[in-house]
Amino acid sequence: MPIVGREVPISNQDKVLFAQAGLTKGDLADHMHHVAEVMLPHLRDRPLTLRRYPDGIDADGFMQKQASEHFPKWLDTADVPLREGGTQRAVLATSEAALTYLADQAAIEFHIWPSTTAALDCPDLLVIDIDPPEGSAAIGEVRSVARRLRDLFGELGLLAYLQATGGRGFHVVAPLDQSADADQVRRLAADIADTLVAADPHRLTTEFRKERRGERIFLDVNRNGYGQTFIAPYSVRARPGAACAVPIDWSELAGAWSTGWDMRRLHRRLAQKTDPWQRLHDKRLACSPGEAARRLAELRG
Repeated sequence: MPIVGREVPISNQDKVLFAQAGLTKGDLADHMHHVAEVMLPHLRDRPLTLRRYPDGIDADGFMQKQASEHFPKWLDTADVPLREGGTQRAVLATSEAALTYLADQAAIEFHIWPSTTAALDCPDLLVIDIDPPEGSAAIGEVRSVARRLRDLFGELGLLAYLQATGGRGFHVVAPLDQSADADQVRRLAADIADTLVAADPHRLTTEFRKERRGERIFLDVNRNGYGQTFIAPYSVRARPGAACAVPIDWSELAGAWSTGWDMRRLHRRLAQKTDPWQRLHDKRLACSPGEAARRLAELRG
């Protein structure tokens, strides 16, 4: 496939990756072409975890955090320190060519750190994942939780952004000024989630173990820990309908479904609408985790 500045071959373009949707590796590469302009700013300088399915999503896939030895030298990487010691060489996606090459490797899902290589232990994003139980919580309840999170973020001086995950729920994300480390940011996220749970314990939970959640909606804050990841904006999900993770405006939430955009519908959307997250990385909008924690402490008394 011809890419500006580099020729990236796609092997076996007709290889079916999504049998139910009839989508191939060539379709995945075409998706990368459509989303590169809006996706790359959200990947810049962030280590990637890739979810690859060489034989399609109906076969076993695997998660990949370390760059393979056969990856080309032009593909950018970064040595990432591990908490347990040592380093691993993580992939960075800095160009459409990189996205296309990774599509050729059947990398369907792209998961990103909430921090960048400039300061891996100091997140510039806070992420709370609204994760309803499989097939039970009404979409109206999930949307209501997203709005409550947005309102609480606002009280804490955090600017809330919204993403339909392409899975079961939504992400609520806030830009940070990198003045706190990952442990502090995770603690803040946990305190925010606990505040909502305390107000509605019969419908919300932060219980990590699924068997203890019952029918409650899980507020997942674990993506804020060092080395943790969340689904990248505009990534396809490895699910039968090939739904995508899509940033949306808050004004769209009332009619939004977490799986509302497959590849083709997303491409039509991008032809008509700018990226709702285009200012997410504007440092002038970054918020102080310390100030948010102080305000939350006052709010909780």
